[in-house]
Amino acid sequence: MSENRSAFLEGMSRAAASVSVVATDGAGGRGGVTVSSMTSVSADPPTMLVCINREARSAGRIQENGNFCINLLRDDQDDISNVFAAIVDPPGGDKFSVGDWERGESGAPRLTNALVTFDCRLIDTHQSGSHFMFVGEVVETTVDEGKPLIYGSRSYGIPKYHSE
Repeated sequence: MSENRSAFLEGMSRAAASVSVVATDGAGGRGGVTVSSMTSVSADPPTMLVCINREARSAGRIQENGNFCINLLRDDQDDISNVFAAIVDPPGGDKFSVGDWERGESGAPRLTNALVTFDCRLIDTHQSGSHFMFVGEVVETTVDEGKPLIYGSRSYGIPKYHSE
């Protein structure tokens, strides 16, 4: 591994980010993966971007299915994150046995008790280095109560807010 790549990975490990499971379903099959790289692109129309390693099975499935749902996890859902990140084996071999899932408007799996879900229709794909960037138009957003699951410095944490 090059010195620059190692330093980059170490630096990025220090960036705190919310944790999401990006899920898809359709003719290409059902799949999902834990990500910390997602962001809004536009509010008009509502558009989101997620970055997924091109080697992940879910990347090809998103392309074939033409949909994905970003399921922003709550701070008590690290068990779901660990299963979709392949840190923990899923019960019975099925990742979707963890959590309560339903079909979203796009056809992608939606976690019913996620903090927020952004159900998207795939509108654009770009590849850069090791990752695909998927851009989706949001067809449905759900919002629940709670705090986001945060990951930074290679561990989960709860953000601390200071008031003056």
